[in-house]
Amino acid sequence: MEPESPPIVAHLDLDAFYAAVEELEHPELRGKPLVVGGDQHGRGVVATANYPARRFGIHSAMASAEALRRCPHAVFLRPNGSLYRRYSRRVWDAVREVVPTIERTGLDEGYLDVGEVARDFREARRVAEAVQVAVRSTTDLTCSLGVATCKVVAKVASDRRKPGGITVVRPGREAVFLAPLELRRLPGVGPRADQRMRAAGLRRVGDLAALDDAALSALLPGKVGRLLRDRARGIDLRGLDLAVESVSIGHEETFPRDVSDRERLHAELRRMAERVAARLAETGQAARTVTTKVRYPDFAIRSRSTTLEVGTEDPERIGELACALLDRALTDRPGALRLVGVSVSNLEPFRQLALT
Repeated sequence: MEPESPPIVAHLDLDAFYAAVEELEHPELRGKPLVVGGDQHGRGVVATANYPARRFGIHSAMASAEALRRCPHAVFLRPNGSLYRRYSRRVWDAVREVVPTIERTGLDEGYLDVGEVARDFREARRVAEAVQVAVRSTTDLTCSLGVATCKVVAKVASDRRKPGGITVVRPGREAVFLAPLELRRLPGVGPRADQRMRAAGLRRVGDLAALDDAALSALLPGKVGRLLRDRARGIDLRGLDLAVESVSIGHEETFPRDVSDRERLHAELRRMAERVAARLAETGQAARTVTTKVRYPDFAIRSRSTTLEVGTEDPERIGELACALLDRALTDRPGALRLVGVSVSNLEPFRQLALT
């Protein structure tokens, strides 16, 4: 019996997506440092920056005010969600013409089942090149791809040769590829885990991969530690999640000044819920999970979620749930808030129930 062929998975990541779309819509911006995000004179945050801006050390999640300090002559634009969604739909429609089975994990990224159309990794590279051509010819956008036997390695690989690159990690080379990388480059390693491992003398992904069971249990006990060590070794058994075809839909707001008034916070959440519901209506979807996100003045973030048995697209229902979740978060940790947000996930096609 012939050995079973390994899976072939690609991770696609559009290069500086929001900024690239803005450059297409406004050609006069090309070549200039461009930052898409919140108010640079207030408390906004960078969503993305083009590559000329990144040369100044500007990156996503940085305070917009810090981005302005680093590059005073940069162009700052507020995000245009509806525009980015239109481009995203065109991108994924083009990708499906090459690789039919995909899992979108965001407007600008997702996984492709390349093994469906390629017999081996040599062919997989050609498929990745064809995907790049399809995206570019349809939208004039560029994308980077990582190709590997599993999701975690493919995702890391897609970031290796940006912009516009392809990185193929062949079977058996997963751990070798990951070993020299900094621990934070491994998906799932957050600030706390990174700090704990650094305190124990671990610096690279290979250091984590080399831990025996006893050392791992002492450092990162439980399932999380075993999961991260498996990923560090290039082991990831997750397949494509085809049930999560649509990304979550959400909206959040950073206040000019911290807000503690509960009625105002509820009003803001209900307003956001109406925008989220409008997006659901646009896409013909309902949501089973509602999440409220809060950020405190010290930048600590709390999220609270609830999942329904039946999806909803009703703005009043979403707003009601969001407010209840906010109250839960503030019960756990009272105080003024710097930011609140509402998102919905577990999206499904909306079907109007017939009345009988």
